[in-house]
This record gives sequence, C-alpha cells and structure tokens, in this order.
Amino acid sequence: MSTRDAPASPDRVNAWRPGASLACLRRRAALLAGIRDFFAERGVLEVDTPLLCEAGITDPAIEPLMVTQGQSIDSPRFLQTSPEYAMKRLLAAGSGPIYQLARAFRDGEAGARHNPEFTLLEWYRPDTDYHALMDEVAALAERCLGTMPFQKISYRELFLTTLGVDPISADAADLEAVARERLDVGSLQGPRDLWLDLLLSHSIEPALAARDGMVFVYDYPASQAALSQLVEREGVLVAQRFELYVGGVELANGYQELTDAEEQRQRFEADNRQRREMGQRERACDERLLSALAHGLPQCSGVALGFDRLLMLAEGAGSIA
Repeated sequence: MSTRDAPASPDRVNAWRPGASLACLRRRAALLAGIRDFFAERGVLEVDTPLLCEAGITDPAIEPLMVTQGQSIDSPRFLQTSPEYAMKRLLAAGSGPIYQLARAFRDGEAGARHNPEFTLLEWYRPDTDYHALMDEVAALAERCLGTMPFQKISYRELFLTTLGVDPISADAADLEAVARERLDVGSLQGPRDLWLDLLLSHSIEPALAARDGMVFVYDYPASQAALSQLVEREGVLVAQRFELYVGGVELANGYQELTDAEEQRQRFEADNRQRREMGQRERACDERLLSALAHGLPQCSGVALGFDRLLMLAEGAGSIA
C-alpha cells in the first residue's frame, strides 16, 4: 500500500476542528458584548487602527512579525504588537477617551499564556491618573469575572514583604544572591533588571496566586518605565506604571503615559543601544508617534489587557489554548 493510500491518523482527520468548544465561543462573544456595553455606558469611543505598521517597536523584549513581500507594499511592514502608537496619535488629534479590541502579533511568544497572535483590549483616559484607571480596570474585571476584592501594593513593598529585598536600592549582585538562594539559575548572568524579572516571575507571581481577588502592583523601577512617566518617591525615581494580577495571572499593564516627545526619542534610542548590545536588529523610531507627542498628547493614562487571558480566567482554564 502506498503512502497515499495509508489511512490518516486520528489527529490528522480531526485537525480541521476548532480548538475551542461552542460553549467557550459563546462565553467569548458574551465577554466582548459586555466590554462594549461597559465602555458605551462611560462614553468611551471604540476605534480601529491598522494592523500593518511602517515602524516596529524598539522594546528589546518584544519582536514583531513582518510582512516582507507583496505587490502593494514597497518596503517591509510590521504587524502591530499593540495599537498603542496609533491610538496615541488619535488622542493627540483630540479623540477624547478611546478603546480598541485589537488583534496583535508578537514573534517568539508561545505557551500556556502566550500566542503569536492574540487579542488586546486597550484603552486611554485623558485627564485621568493611573490610580483612577486602576479603579476602572477593577470595575471592568468585576463585570467580566464577578465581584471580588482588590488591593494595590507598590512594587517595592511587594519585594520587601515577599523576598526581604529592596528592588529599588539593591544592586545586581544582591538580587542575584537572592535568586540563587531561592531558584536554580545555573550559570545565568545578567544585569539587575534580569534578576528583578526572574524573581518577579518565579518567586513573587506564584505567591500572588495565593491572594484572593485582584492585586495591582504599581510604581515599577525607573529602568522598567517603558512608555510611562517617572516620579520621585522617597528620594528615588519610579515609573508610574501598574500591572494587574488575578490568581497569579498577569492580566493588564498600564501607564501614566509619557507625553514628552524628546524623552520618548531618548528612550527609543536607549532601546536600540540595548538591542545592539544584545545582538538584536535595531528598529526605526516611529516618527509619526513622535510628531504626535510634539504636537501635544494630553495628560492621560492607558492600559492594555489580555483578552485571551481574561477569557481563560472566566472559563477556569489553565491555558489560553
């Protein structure tokens, strides 16, 4: 019997079937409808922005997927890793509060809580600070997941109470010593942010899973500011940034948004210096975003929430698959 005549394996026969059950798809549709109702009640405008972008993100931790060939494009385009830059251009143009349920794409991300293609809920509130935005994120999460308690704790306090180390003043050697005491890190070496990320993901996030309800972690080290503003707290600079955890799952990442075009350009350039040091390809700065910031981005806060993770939590599942 030839290979062509051989019976197909059961996995191959059923490969056409969707991975989600119809019940899960109905819950997904209900969540989407509930989110739209939530923002309609609050007068927040739904927008759509292009999936194909001329400039890729500079963040060394995020790699975009690229479209390199096509009859209608004369240079490579990047599939958006987030609608953030385009939405900020709308804010600078006077849109007022806006939200988007966007498809996003990131290369090299796959696992129980990651997929190269995923859905982001992202929204921005002019004239609103990031603590007020945390309250709105909590209200949305309760609308989707049910009533639950929530608490806010600073990044610094979280490290001090969980690990007994100050993440703001400790140097790389101190953080490495804590990591080696608690984790099997082998021959791993790196700067202080590597050790901070490792301790957060492998020691602190599992501890957050034991806490009831929602936990907002805020005021990150200045070195992890990304696109957030910096502020002085107790004599040191911290980033006005927050992340939401539910059951130990990182669900949302928000900022008091950086509005200074020159500082943003400097951060893009710093990202590219780090990319060169790490052997990664440099990325061109998004000049349209920088022009929008120079024109005048209103003081605002913004947040990106992983919709697939939200659905995973609503389903009581252990994976977004």
